[in-house]
Order: sequence, then structure tokens, then C-alpha cells
Amino acid sequence: MSANDSPQGQQTKQQSRTYDSAFLKACRREPVPHTPVWFMRQAGRSLPEYLKVREGIPMLESCMRPELVTEITLQPVRRHQVDAAIYFSDIVVPLKAIGIDLDIKPGVGPVVADPIRTRADLARLRDLTPEDVHYVTEAIGMLTGELGDTPIIGFAGAPFTLASYLVEGGPSRNHEHTKALMYGDPQLWADLLDRLAGITSAFLKVQIEAGASAVQLFDSWVGALAPADYRRSVMPASVKVFDAVAGYGVPRIHFGVGTGELLGLMGEAGADVVGVDWRVPLDEAVRRVGPGKALQGNLDPAVLFSSREAVEAKTDEVLAAAKGLEGHVFNLGHGVLPTTDPDALTRLVEYVHTHTAV
Repeated sequence: MSANDSPQGQQTKQQSRTYDSAFLKACRREPVPHTPVWFMRQAGRSLPEYLKVREGIPMLESCMRPELVTEITLQPVRRHQVDAAIYFSDIVVPLKAIGIDLDIKPGVGPVVADPIRTRADLARLRDLTPEDVHYVTEAIGMLTGELGDTPIIGFAGAPFTLASYLVEGGPSRNHEHTKALMYGDPQLWADLLDRLAGITSAFLKVQIEAGASAVQLFDSWVGALAPADYRRSVMPASVKVFDAVAGYGVPRIHFGVGTGELLGLMGEAGADVVGVDWRVPLDEAVRRVGPGKALQGNLDPAVLFSSREAVEAKTDEVLAAAKGLEGHVFNLGHGVLPTTDPDALTRLVEYVHTHTAV
């Protein structure tokens, strides 16, 4: 079965089993027994067990080994008792899967050998098929057998962020080449994002059909844009992605970094849950996003390097700002930092659960 011929509206066994979890109830803006918690980058470098199993294995290779992906995804669930697992992968995996020459260089990030900057370059972005990422289907199948009633979140990079990597050739502070293309050749830019929206949609469909109970669209770099540019040049592609998976009935989360001025537009793009980083208090974020959406966030991850008392005080501030929200998923405002003490994360989950229990 192709990702484009999916049985939309039919739940997998895992999706049915996790339907009444606190995480999915919060995403659907329903009453919860406690505020659910999960952390972006929870399966990663803050865990000594992760460093041990990843030793000597390049990042992209580790994303293509189902047994390893399963183990890494499960590690924070075992250790921290979070309310959801996040599938271990990287946003450039679908680009690698369709043949783009790229690598993830330690200390740098994704690096693309031949940046995409002309119309002729678009031909290199072919459609993604489930066979291209068979290891994803296999890994999620293994995970659903291990997770029980704990949901697994699938994810993908948003078209703008993928385009930025492809056009710049790697991470960029100012996105000069990206914005030059967006402003200078708006039709080519629109065609590029549309092509990437199709690839992203197919990647999310594979994960949902394999058993993911929710999906998150990461737009890591979109905070570099003004609202008018986002609405005109980015939002149509994000809408296409969210529309493509709407029929599955799983919650759709949208998150970006430094997106305080874009929160309303990101909600308009079609997400059920809008992620908020630590720069905007949740009570202000709900005003910007408007009704009908749950919010996810938003403790500053750097707080976890402070004292236990300081962590609890800042957590109380987040929970107080979240009172009255239609739905709230507690998360760090961007993600776990590599040198975070894992015990601090475990204590944080316990603290939120205890102090929000009904």
C-alpha cells in the first residue's frame, strides 16, 4: 500500500490502544488526569545509555537501523516515565531517502553536497515512497509492540526548514540564500516548497500508517521570517502537509523556534496543537493563537541547569500560565540540551504529574 492510498479514518491497533492516554486527551482538548509531559530531543545526548548504543555509529545510519531506533526511542520512556515517545530520527532522513547527497556532520548539522538553487535542481526532489523508508515502518511496528498504551509521536521537518537546509547547503545564521530565492524568484520558491510538502506529507503518512498516534511538524528555522513573508511564502506549503494527514484523525502539532510573532499563523496552518518556545508565556500565547487549539510548552531548557528549587519555581510559573487553556502538553521550550542531567528530567516529569493530578 502506498502512502497516498492510505485507509484514512481507520485507526491502527496502537492508535486505538493509546486513544485515552493523557497526552492524546490533552491534544484533543479533553479533561486529563494530569498534565502530560514529553520532551523534544528526549531520546538523545542527555542519556548515557544513548551515548553507549550510538558509539561509533553515524547519525543517519543510526536512523536507518530499526532495532537501534527502537531502543533509543524507548530509553527516555523507561527512564523518565514521559507520557509519549518521540520517534528517533532526523528531519533530513526523507531527503536522504530520495537520494539527496547529504550528511550530518558532528558539531555542524546537516550538510548538503550540492545546494538546490535553480529550477533544474528541482528534478532531484523525487516523490518519497514507503519503500524508501521501509526501516521507519519496521521500527514503529517494533515500538508499538513495546510501548503498550504510551503513544508514539511521528515527526517531520516542515517545508521551509528543509528548503533552508537545501538552499543554504547546511545550517545558516541569516538564511541569505534562502531569502534571496524566496524574494527573487517567488515561483521557483513556491514550487520548491510544494515539492517538499509532498515529500513531508508522504513521510508523515508512513509513520501514521505504521502506528504513530500523533505527528509533529518541526519548522526549526521559520522564526527567521516576518509574518507577512510567512503567510505569503511558507504557510501554503504547511497547510498542504496538515491537510494531507487530516483524514487520519491523529493530533497534528506545529512547532518552531523563535516564532512568537507567527503563533497565530502557525495555528491557522492547520495544527491541532501549537508548540510555544520559552520566549512567550502561555497565557499570552493563547491570546495570539486563539480558541480551538491546544498549546504545547514551554519551560526554558536552560532552567534545568539551575537548582531544584529554581526548576520547580519556573515550572510553577508555566503551569500557572497554562491554567484555563483548552488543552496543555508540558514540554521544554525547544528541547533537551545535550548536557542536561537526566535525573533532573525525571524529577521534572514527576513534579508536573504530582502537581497537576486531578
